[in-house]
Amino acid sequence: MKHLLGINELSTDEIEDYLEHAKFYADSLENGSWDKNKLHNKIILTLFFENSTRTLTSFDIASKRLGANTVVWHPKISSVHKDESFTDTIDTLSEMKPDAIVIRHSEYGAPSFVANRVNCPVINGGDSWHEHPTQALLDALTMIQEKKTLEGLNVALCGDVAHSRVANSNAHLLKKMGAQVKVIAPEFLIPHDPKGAFPLDGIEKFTSMEEGLPGTDVIMMLRIQKERMDKSLIPDTQTYFKDFGLTQERLKIAKKDVIVMHPGPMNRGIEIADDVADDPRHSMISRQVANGIPTRMAVLDMLIGG
Repeated sequence: MKHLLGINELSTDEIEDYLEHAKFYADSLENGSWDKNKLHNKIILTLFFENSTRTLTSFDIASKRLGANTVVWHPKISSVHKDESFTDTIDTLSEMKPDAIVIRHSEYGAPSFVANRVNCPVINGGDSWHEHPTQALLDALTMIQEKKTLEGLNVALCGDVAHSRVANSNAHLLKKMGAQVKVIAPEFLIPHDPKGAFPLDGIEKFTSMEEGLPGTDVIMMLRIQKERMDKSLIPDTQTYFKDFGLTQERLKIAKKDVIVMHPGPMNRGIEIADDVADDPRHSMISRQVANGIPTRMAVLDMLIGG
């Protein structure tokens, strides 16, 4: 049984396969040439224990583009609110025989737990600050579309790296595919645990945007994950923006053809300025959103398309 639980578990060949399929679907969506019944009669069950706009909606659309049916499970109206255990909930849903499960959960490792209890592929839609593999794949697709290759790219992950599953998955993917990765963040938002999810080896660390941005090809800004930290760590968002927000002046420090990315949702005026987020020359944020569809089509096809 194949699952997609994390980038860390994938080989470079597997990553390339996912990216090639994602590019195929990105091109096919432009010309309408894909098989619209590839997943006919398949049922995709989405279990989102945390809020989501981009991931949940794009999985829903991706499934339907391939002819599958989707069932969106809502924890707020489920038996979880009658004190049913997580294990019993998963076992109950498994007995309904979905063809794939996409899960997002606040607990580290929840998708792996589910994968060990069900008889269908499980896709990690984000677990705690651990991993978000489909986000990393769509981010990589976006970089390849603009920069042609990941090998040798200089990529800066900026902001709340310590609490970001997006940063973890991107760091694993980019390092495996030959990119140079660095982090730029306040000291208390830089991962330091050698046994943690973030791959620390070979990654440069900077506590100043001015020192970290020179030579950068890709700037990925990250949201402050206040729900996963002591909120007193960042009491003053204006000071944070002054020190670590991406502005047009800071953009000029990087390479002239630098691209700007953000997995969303954005905190405008805290981690990124409006005129940078909306800059038609550099911002790839809208393209990231669009690339969520073909990337997730590729993942669904590869796991259950036959």
